[in-house]
Amino acid sequence: MEQYVIVGNGVAAAGCIEGIRTVDKHTPITVISGEKYPVYCRPLISYYLQGKTNLERMHYRSESFYNDNGCKVIYGETANQIDQKEHTVTLASGQKIPYSKLLVASGSSPFVPRFDGIETVKNRFSFMTLDDTFSLEQAICSTSRVLIIGAGLIGLKCAEGLQGRVGKITVCDLADNILSSILDADTAPAVQAHLEHNGIEFLMGDSVKSFAQHTAEMQSGRQIPFDILVMAVGVRPNTSLVADIGGEVNRGIVVNTKMQSSIPDIYAAGDCSEGYDLSIGKNRVLALLPNAYMGGFTAGVNMAGGEKEFDNAIPMNSIGLMGLHIMTAGNYVAEKDGGQVLCDKSEKGTRKFFVQDDALKGYILIGDVLGGGIYTALIREMTPLHTLDFESLQKDPNYFAFSAETRRKKFGGVV
Repeated sequence: MEQYVIVGNGVAAAGCIEGIRTVDKHTPITVISGEKYPVYCRPLISYYLQGKTNLERMHYRSESFYNDNGCKVIYGETANQIDQKEHTVTLASGQKIPYSKLLVASGSSPFVPRFDGIETVKNRFSFMTLDDTFSLEQAICSTSRVLIIGAGLIGLKCAEGLQGRVGKITVCDLADNILSSILDADTAPAVQAHLEHNGIEFLMGDSVKSFAQHTAEMQSGRQIPFDILVMAVGVRPNTSLVADIGGEVNRGIVVNTKMQSSIPDIYAAGDCSEGYDLSIGKNRVLALLPNAYMGGFTAGVNMAGGEKEFDNAIPMNSIGLMGLHIMTAGNYVAEKDGGQVLCDKSEKGTRKFFVQDDALKGYILIGDVLGGGIYTALIREMTPLHTLDFESLQKDPNYFAFSAETRRKKFGGVV
């Protein structure tokens, strides 16, 4: 029987379903969902914890989404093995699901380092899923002392979700700067100062040496008492399904611009995949929601016999932390590598641009995020900067900085 199978039920899976249905309206689709919930927007879990949203508003698609698209969803099940010769996926329950085309959108899992005494900590949590959020919510109270290990996006969004609901929040990280994957040493301190102003305590450049029930001993020798521990050190792509059958895997499952893996009839998208990054000109994991959707959609079109490529993916983030808006995108080219770094600081915030070879390669916007969409388009389209007034565009992002010819092309004659 012809059947599409999708392992995973996140945003990449939703994109795949919609991509398939643009080409093939009828062939059955089976979704294997490790979680017990319809697809939801994971970045909103911190707002749920804050009480700023509810489960209904977290839905990524309508309640009828699966029925409308002819999908069968197997909830609360995981895929354990792929048989590429038989074209089947074996579930943890032992059930075998046949596929004609398969998308692996298995996401990622929390990375938990080994710490001495970690087994003595009763109340320890991750912060990646709804179930993580429910468990954490049940454990906290107004006097809880929370220790978060990891000052990346997951750790800081958890801190935001807990703000005002617990007694104290301490965030530690071995890195010198918070959000080290998206900010640099010049921009991170301003964000950290904003969070500290909102009651978050940081221990940067320090890590846990050992635990003893409700106390963490740091490498610096400092003792941190806590009641709740949140592990937000990082994540690892779930690649074993493809790695176990000899598929090409680096940090993620390697795919081409059509989202095909090295195994025939098997595609991959989302956090588990490693695809082309336009900003650096090579493959890497881009664990970001917009890229997950577009990767899944591209895979779906191609699985159904259509033709589509996802060849303009770039790293990009648009987040809010306790009222402070942050947008970043692209590759931060250093001056030592032939790049030009342009920075403007004002009362509105910080705007930093990274330029190389007459093109915008990346940017960091803090506070004043106006124009982020325009800057992202410049990176994606590799627009030559000499064709526009980039100096003006940095401070006043609008399309009048573009040439009349460019405006005609983009807006159909409006100049």
